[in-house]
Amino acid sequence: MESRLVQLSSLGQKDKGPAFIALVHEIIARPDQSAVAQDIHALVDFVVNQESVGLVVGRQVLSELVKVLGEGQIADPEIRKRVVKDTIDTTQPKIVSFEEQVSTLRFQLADILEEEEEWSEAARVLMGISLDSGQRCVDSEKMRVYVRIVRLLLEDEDSVQAETYFNRAQLLVHSANDKEILLQFKLCQARISDYSRKFLEAASRYHELSYVAEIDEEERRHMLMAAVTCAVLAPAGPNRSRVLASLYRDERTAELPTYNILSKMFFDHILRSAEIKEFEATLKPHQLAKIAISSNDRLASATHDDDLTSSSEPAASTRTGPTTVLDRAVMEHNLLASSKIYNNITFRGLGALLDLAPGAAETMARKMIEQGRLRGSIDQVDRLIWFQGNREEDDAQGKAGGLGEVVETEDTGAPFTKRWDAQIRVTAANVESIVQHLTGRGLVKTGTVHG
Repeated sequence: MESRLVQLSSLGQKDKGPAFIALVHEIIARPDQSAVAQDIHALVDFVVNQESVGLVVGRQVLSELVKVLGEGQIADPEIRKRVVKDTIDTTQPKIVSFEEQVSTLRFQLADILEEEEEWSEAARVLMGISLDSGQRCVDSEKMRVYVRIVRLLLEDEDSVQAETYFNRAQLLVHSANDKEILLQFKLCQARISDYSRKFLEAASRYHELSYVAEIDEEERRHMLMAAVTCAVLAPAGPNRSRVLASLYRDERTAELPTYNILSKMFFDHILRSAEIKEFEATLKPHQLAKIAISSNDRLASATHDDDLTSSSEPAASTRTGPTTVLDRAVMEHNLLASSKIYNNITFRGLGALLDLAPGAAETMARKMIEQGRLRGSIDQVDRLIWFQGNREEDDAQGKAGGLGEVVETEDTGAPFTKRWDAQIRVTAANVESIVQHLTGRGLVKTGTVHG
């Protein structure tokens, strides 16, 4: 091969290009493909590094090789992958002279690696493309590459590096007109919010994408399920309640395996361990991430618990806080749900409900009250948490969101009076219903009462 290359380099400048190109086709067309990679390496190394060949001829030969490789004329995928990778490595020192050809080869190598599900390796190959040079200064092309890198990195759950390239793509989103790229960008945005534990934002974006008609129906179903999962994992409070209401109103969620936990969370029902275990099986690894308890929270829990050691009540839990993202979401939800049931609750009682130490339960309630996610107050002398009577207001907000009609009620004064009156009305209505049922079946006879 070396003597053949030297012989071709001695030809006239006009004849060199066609001669080397003919040699490329000759090597690839051989019936025995075992030496193709070795001979192509020798050819590329010669035309790139030998001054006698010239830059113009070198570009012509490389362009032809890139075209041949792109057309798949090398049938064996392993040989093709080796040739592409070796050509990139050989040409890389002269990247300034052969930038366009090397960039095209990198796209080809990324395609090969993506087919083999080598996601991170494919992303690193694309990262090596110089997008800031004069030859590739089109913003839409840059964004396409950045979005592809983000998508590949997220496949391997490398959310930290993916966010870096997502931020670069975000600066160019204004210049994108391709619907497919914009949809991929929005999906990456939702997935990065998911990985960053911004679950409310992720749920909203997933839900929005689940309505896009251009996306395959099965993919839309996956996005809807992801929206429900993120809504369940989101911090309990008014914002999550609005997202849950939006998802609960969506008729498609009734067909999802996570519909049971969605409905229970929407209606503020307390979740049981069996339901949590079933939901946990549907989560991805990053959604089961461990969370650390701050030293201040651990100290506060221990301090309060020391004061309760003399209590005659049964031994309380010793857990000082949630251990996973799901654990925290469920505890906060159950705390919010208990505020709809009780007027007040002791630290120990709340700890028993949440499977937390009494001090840790008080710490969680305090944080939620401070953040405006729970309405109530804490009496540390009596070790009580008082919940504000806002159930009627919450019901009205839910109904105004499209779940029913808002019924105006008479203002009877304090919130506890409203609650008491409502309980009396419900009890009286239930008694009346029972009496009518028994009367209809002839089990109760109505008559005049004589004094």
